[in-house]
Amino acid sequence: MTFTQLEYIVALDTHRHFADAAAQCFITQPTLSMQVQKLEEELGVKIFDRSKQPVLPTDPGVEIIEHAKKILAERDALNEMINAKKDLVKGELKLGIIPTLAPYLLPLFIPSFTKKHEQIKLVVNELTTNNIIASLRQGKIDAGILVTPLNETGIKEDVLFYEEMLAYVSKNNAVYKKTYLLPKDIDPDKLLLLQEGHCFRSQMVQLCELQKSKTHSHFEYEAGSFETLRRMVELNDGITILPELATLDMTAAQKNHLRYFKAPVPVREVSIVTHRDYSKRRLIDELKKEILLAVPDKLKKNRKVMVVPV
Repeated sequence: MTFTQLEYIVALDTHRHFADAAAQCFITQPTLSMQVQKLEEELGVKIFDRSKQPVLPTDPGVEIIEHAKKILAERDALNEMINAKKDLVKGELKLGIIPTLAPYLLPLFIPSFTKKHEQIKLVVNELTTNNIIASLRQGKIDAGILVTPLNETGIKEDVLFYEEMLAYVSKNNAVYKKTYLLPKDIDPDKLLLLQEGHCFRSQMVQLCELQKSKTHSHFEYEAGSFETLRRMVELNDGITILPELATLDMTAAQKNHLRYFKAPVPVREVSIVTHRDYSKRRLIDELKKEILLAVPDKLKKNRKVMVVPV
């Protein structure tokens, strides 16, 4: 039995397909199949039922795979401990990040992080909140950056900062003349939302306490990005909500459309999340340190006063 064989059965369990698992492991499908079969012969038990599509683990296989994940996690923890003793920070760090944070947060810290830590291979994927949680539980990623609180069993949340939520208002909208807004000032029939699946959409709904409109007109157009929402507001009599990071690169003309909420100012809580059995603690600590160095001081000064639920 080898670590490599254990990695192969975990990959096969994750993908439930020999070709996909082999691709993840950078080997050929026959090599993967042969190594899995050799492990089964050594253990004297079938780990996978190959007669089914997708390939499924047998009852004993489920337990073997769970033990394999724990063994691999302990191996990683041991390697990290040894590297710490040698004062080395190296390895691969797989990170998931939600789409409403990725285009604004990643450019702030990725260049400096990769420059400082040339021995860390950082692999980043944009994933929805649900996919980040599932990937953490399955061991596909080491950490996630998303909006909390989640209140998910077995998921550890480490708050990074609080991001203010702002209104982006058309010049044709009635609230454009206001300096500060209350959520109740927003006409739900004029509010443009993100598509279903974005956690920020649910926060927009929570903040504005949207009820079912008689006309449902505020659901007629749903965008996939803040940039699209922003453009639609500029061209129409509409309003939307933006997170603070999405406003940092705005032009002076665009900033004229921004309106702030009256205190208590609504914020979204941004955190690094890990699974309770996570390893690579030192790598994740270095990542957190670099993020906090990179984000604007204004965000670090924001306080947890009115955190809008996810």
